[in-house]
Amino acid sequence: MQEYDIVVIGSGPAGLTAAIYARRAGKKCIVIEKDYMSGGQVLTTNEVENYPGFFKVSGFDLGQKLREHAEQFGTEFVVDEVLSIENADQKIKTVHCREADYQTGRIILATGARHKKLGVPGEKELAGMGVSYCATCDGAFFKDRTTAVVGGGNVALEDAIYLSAICKQVYLIHRREEFRGEKILSSRAEQIDNITFLLNETVTRVIGEEEVEQIEITSVKDGSKKLLDVDGVFFAVGIEPNTSLIEGLADIGESGYVLAGEDTRTSVPGIYAAGDIREKQLRQIITATADGANAVQSILQDEQDG
Repeated sequence: MQEYDIVVIGSGPAGLTAAIYARRAGKKCIVIEKDYMSGGQVLTTNEVENYPGFFKVSGFDLGQKLREHAEQFGTEFVVDEVLSIENADQKIKTVHCREADYQTGRIILATGARHKKLGVPGEKELAGMGVSYCATCDGAFFKDRTTAVVGGGNVALEDAIYLSAICKQVYLIHRREEFRGEKILSSRAEQIDNITFLLNETVTRVIGEEEVEQIEITSVKDGSKKLLDVDGVFFAVGIEPNTSLIEGLADIGESGYVLAGEDTRTSVPGIYAAGDIREKQLRQIITATADGANAVQSILQDEQDG
C-alpha cells in the first residue's frame, strides 16, 4: 500500500491548486481523479471572463493550464474512483479505490459538484436524446435548430449566449421576473436577436418519443400551460455537491455542503474540504483555487501544532 503526505481527491481548480502548493511545500502528494481529464466543471465552460489575469480564456484551456502547472512541480496523478475512506478519525487514514489503496495523514476533498436535475417527467428518459446539462458539450448537435435553456443564473445566461451562435432560436426560461446572474450577462443576452426570454415560467414536462420534440411550460403566476416546440433543452438549474465520501464522517450543513471555514478544516482532523463541496458564499474558479491553497496552508499549520 502506497503512502503519501497528502491525498487530494478530485482534480478541478481546487484540487490542482492544492497539488501545486503541496509540492511547493515539499510534500509527497497524489491526486486521484475518476475522470480522464482534469479540470472539473471548468471544462464545460465555453469562456471564462472573471479569472484574474485572463481577460477571456476557454474553460478547457484554463483547466489544462492548471493541470500542467501541477505536473511541472512533480505531482503524481492517478485515474481511479475513490470508494471510501477508512479510519477517517485516526492519524493514519486509508483511501480505498477500485484499483488500489493509499495511506495518508491528510486528505483534501475537492470532489466538486454535479449538475442538479429538475426532476420533471421526461427529463431522465430523454437524457442524451435532446436533454442536456452542458451547452458547450452538446450545443454543436443543435446547429440551426431550436433549443431552450432553463435557469436564471450565470450558467444559464452563458449557455443561452453560447447557443445563440449555433442555433436558429434559443428560448431562455426562468421561473422568476429577474435573473440571478450577473447584469453584464443578462444585458448581453437581451441584445441577441435569436434569444427569447420566457420569464415567470417553468418547465414541467419534456415530451418526445426517441428525442425531444416539445416541452411543457407552466406559468408560475396563473398555472396556465402551453407546449413549446424545441429540438433540445439544456437544464442549468444549479449544482449539488459530491459529498458522498464524507457523509456520516464530517459535519454537513442543511444545504448539503460540507461545513468548513476559509481554512477548509472539516470537523474531522486531517480532512479538508476545498472548492464547490464547501459551504461558502461564492462558488467560482477563483474561490476554488483559494480553497486549494488554504487547505495546504492549514495542513502545514496543523503539522507544526502537532
